[in-house]
Amino acid sequence: MLRRALTLFSLIVILNLTGCAAFRSYDTELQQTNQQLSSGNVDGALALLEKNNTGDEKDLLYYFEKGELLRFRGDLIGSQTAWGRADQTVIAWEDAVRLDSSKYLAGFGSLLINDKVRRYEGYDYEKVMLTTQMALNRLAQNDFDGARTEIKKTHEREALIAELHDKAYLKREDEAQNHGVTTQLKDLKGYPVESLDAPEVVSLKNSYQSAFSHYLAGFVYEALGEKDLAAPGYRQAAELRPGTPLLEQALLNLDAAGSKHGNADANSEVLIVVQSGFAPARDSIRIPLPLPIDNNVVITALSFPVIRADTSTPFFNQIGLDGQQINLTALNSTTAMSRRALRDDMPGIIVRTTVRAVSRGVAQKKLNEVNPLAGLAVGIASAITEGADTRTWRTLPDQTLVARLRLKLGEHNLVLPSSVGDTHVRLDIDRPYQVITLRAIGNQVYASGLAARVMPTDLPQAVAINKP
Repeated sequence: MLRRALTLFSLIVILNLTGCAAFRSYDTELQQTNQQLSSGNVDGALALLEKNNTGDEKDLLYYFEKGELLRFRGDLIGSQTAWGRADQTVIAWEDAVRLDSSKYLAGFGSLLINDKVRRYEGYDYEKVMLTTQMALNRLAQNDFDGARTEIKKTHEREALIAELHDKAYLKREDEAQNHGVTTQLKDLKGYPVESLDAPEVVSLKNSYQSAFSHYLAGFVYEALGEKDLAAPGYRQAAELRPGTPLLEQALLNLDAAGSKHGNADANSEVLIVVQSGFAPARDSIRIPLPLPIDNNVVITALSFPVIRADTSTPFFNQIGLDGQQINLTALNSTTAMSRRALRDDMPGIIVRTTVRAVSRGVAQKKLNEVNPLAGLAVGIASAITEGADTRTWRTLPDQTLVARLRLKLGEHNLVLPSSVGDTHVRLDIDRPYQVITLRAIGNQVYASGLAARVMPTDLPQAVAINKP
């Protein structure tokens, strides 16, 4: 009777796990959402997001994605509201970390809970890019004071993350030593290690600081006449992307005696921001590893996350402006940041995955000795739940490129290239400092705000026009 009960219980566990929302394919859902965006169907993308998130309690990712989708639509107020909900979740995380970082690290380092069933806290670069995107929303409405508030939060967030990283590194080292885990990234045969060791990844100072975020901070402070705060922003951007003329020139211009705030000559300092593509996906790959289980070495396939770059949008680094070609400077790659985050996290992921697999193997062996059917059921459940966490903010832009220009007040014609023909954007420059943000996805160009308007075209699905 007991044996039947155990077997029935195990089967019930399996059925519950297979139907659990925590095991949904998030990447598949967002691929479908992003396909709608690539075809210009923002409303369809929003409908899919709502269809896939029907519960009353929405998670952090829902608000990440919704804020970006509403921004595509041109609904900057709705976008800011959704991102505000996400920001409150991140602020609650920050408050918990400040109150007791050791408790947070202990929960995150728990070795027996599969990563993909944890509450999604967001990757550090996502938390920082959140307030950066919120600042761009403010700037699309020429609200430099509001953008300044978001930038201040970005700086404070970065400082907290840096402090937490130091503590997390020491904890990972202790856990690996305590559990005798010596496996390193290079030991994962068949894992694409080269993607995490690429020059653009290892050259990053860390996974969460963006040269674009700091350059934008410098521009906002300069526009507000706060040169003493603008200089550190430009300087930090230059340190994150050394050898970048745009960043070095920003400091020189700021220090120049002729630097003006007011632009009496009827010219405007214009920052053109072009964000393209989607953030990379996270996938799960299985790697066989030898594990010590009950005095035996057992080869077991374990799952580890990998980064899959988005290729939906051709890369370009030039735009046309009033008949002249303008070079763009790349200041941020979400793919590189995501890979750097995974590179830094992999030691902890390896420890957690290995210890979890050994503990599960020992428990299953003991259960087999008592009830083979129950042991089989638990083994099947383990196979179902095995898999890396593939959740990540997918609508976040990948590349962020900028050009800084001094333009006369009035109308200007900007041209973005695509594989089906050029996309024309009308700019209305009417103030001393202005930020123009455009988003390119596939052959679509999205613009929202007060100063940029995508012009209609006869080419099918070449552009998507958003009305503020």
